[in-house]
Amino acid sequence: MADSDSPKLVGALAAGLKILRYLAHASSPVGVSLLARELELNPSTCFNLLKTLVHERLVNFDAANKTYTLGIGMVELARGALEQGSYVRLVRPHLEEIAARHRVTAQLWQRSGDDRVVLVDRADNDAAIRVHISIGQRLPIYIAALGRCMAAQEGLSQTALRREFEKLRWEDAPSFQAYCKQIEQARARGYAVDEGSYVRGVTTASAAVADANGRAVMAISAVGFSAQFKAGDLKALAADLRDRAQQVSKALAGGRTQAA
Repeated sequence: MADSDSPKLVGALAAGLKILRYLAHASSPVGVSLLARELELNPSTCFNLLKTLVHERLVNFDAANKTYTLGIGMVELARGALEQGSYVRLVRPHLEEIAARHRVTAQLWQRSGDDRVVLVDRADNDAAIRVHISIGQRLPIYIAALGRCMAAQEGLSQTALRREFEKLRWEDAPSFQAYCKQIEQARARGYAVDEGSYVRGVTTASAAVADANGRAVMAISAVGFSAQFKAGDLKALAADLRDRAQQVSKALAGGRTQAA
């Protein structure tokens, strides 16, 4: 029987990662000949891989000694991974408290590039029936409540915003004019709400988390079935999200006031 479960690996990528791991443990700069011999790579292939890694700043090349060491790009990658993990740990207690206090599913969305967000953490409530979204789920950055609060931080022109709006898919889409008004409300209130526009029968509330430069990098959201919210419940939930998002934003900025 064919081993259909075996992953199809990209040889060049695997070899490049082997080089990075070797350099990470090397006690001194390494030349291409030694690298190729130790890793059982063709010298020409090894040299071309190193050139690529140098171009991407993951490896440094010492032209005088013809040797290689890890580059600053590796530090940037490691910092990004460590910072994301620390963000999740920082926000986790807030998610748990939101879920328990308001009987909703609380979520942490992380910006992924310029057009997407990804769900990096979630806290559920103890209700028998609740809204569930899997960790790793990706959404367009301007959809639902989280999209309105993210857009409120971006300051896009009307032309750019309309272009992004036309890409979105809703079950009960608002008009562009209503969407823009809701973004303005989110900017003034510090939170946004979507009552069944993205998914019928489901209400979401969200508040953006900004970095020290005022750029929205995450969003704390809450989702529940629309019928579960009584008068005043949704406003209290949204205000709680806003206050917690502001606390996290201040922590990310090291306690400094964020840039406008």
